[in-house]
Amino acid sequence: MLLFDLIDITNTMSRQLRIASILLLILSLSVSYSHAQTPRSVTVTGYFFGKVADVDSISMTNVNKFTHIIFSFCHLNGNVLQVDNADNASTINALVGLKKKNPSLKILLSLGGWGGCATCSDVFSTPKGRKDFAASVLQLNQFFKTDGIDIDWEYPVVEGYPGHKFSPADKKNFTDLISELRSTLGAKYEISFAAGGFQKFLDEAVDWKAVAPLVDRINLMTYDLVNGYSTTTGHHTPLYSNPSQKESTDNAVKYLIKIGVPANKLVIGAAMYGRMWENVAAAQNGLYQAGKFKQGLDYNRFDRELTSAQGWTKYWDDVSKAPYAYNAQKQLYITYDDSKSMTLKTQYVIDQKLNGIMYWEITNDKYVGGLLDAIDRTRKSYHPKP
Repeated sequence: MLLFDLIDITNTMSRQLRIASILLLILSLSVSYSHAQTPRSVTVTGYFFGKVADVDSISMTNVNKFTHIIFSFCHLNGNVLQVDNADNASTINALVGLKKKNPSLKILLSLGGWGGCATCSDVFSTPKGRKDFAASVLQLNQFFKTDGIDIDWEYPVVEGYPGHKFSPADKKNFTDLISELRSTLGAKYEISFAAGGFQKFLDEAVDWKAVAPLVDRINLMTYDLVNGYSTTTGHHTPLYSNPSQKESTDNAVKYLIKIGVPANKLVIGAAMYGRMWENVAAAQNGLYQAGKFKQGLDYNRFDRELTSAQGWTKYWDDVSKAPYAYNAQKQLYITYDDSKSMTLKTQYVIDQKLNGIMYWEITNDKYVGGLLDAIDRTRKSYHPKP
């Protein structure tokens, strides 16, 4: 066979291999995308702020209802990510041990949380700080056999925890941080971040088009939309806006999709707790009235403490698709998620072809008959609209 014949055959084979590779890539992406849109593959993420004993309760009842659990929280020590103490290390090991019952479960470490990112603005303002941090994230994931990192910096650019530094430069530095993490962690480890669900954060804090391609998920904190600093009541985790309250899950989702964030990167947030105000007048059953924030209340205490015998009456806002309750005797108001709102949020995820639903926090729920069960039932049985 002549040399030019060999060259021609080789070139033809090379072209065919390239074409085949491209076709396989397109096919794999197509399969992956269609899989991501099926109800059963909706991601279900629980933030975990508990102890080793709480991990045992997950293992007994709910381990197969999660796709992701995020250990909350690790913190910065200088430039590096640190597990604070031996108890936390034991808890992480126990969470990783849940994979024995659910091999597809992903366990992520998390940085920060409310009040847990005091030095983030400074550390992530330099290339060295970002590089050191990313290297430490890789080392911890390798050590614990965890699956990635969730950045819970509250907040870059806009004011978060009182007294914590924030700066306009945080926006670019956050992009550079995520880029450094992706470069260091590669494709093996997942990257997500907790994003404020309120409009000021959505408008100012993140370069969405630059960051979205680099992360696996954006965990929208579409709760605390009426927070503990508010002197007026409202829905803290509504699905939809209403004439009295723009902030909502749907508002955040529609805004991000409109500016180009892919729907299948978005995870909406739900709450396993309520927020209660006192000294609230009875008008509109306490909704959108002046008041003073009193306390949070875990969902696992609702059956004992939000009873009609104690003076509570429960209501439903059919525009916002959100429950609330009012105690006329004590002038108390509370806003929360329940089984109905959780079901509707999960349906919304499926209909809008979002990535999934997440919530704060696992130990606030009832381990049997809780709100996680409402999510699980809905994603396994719901049929999306044609």
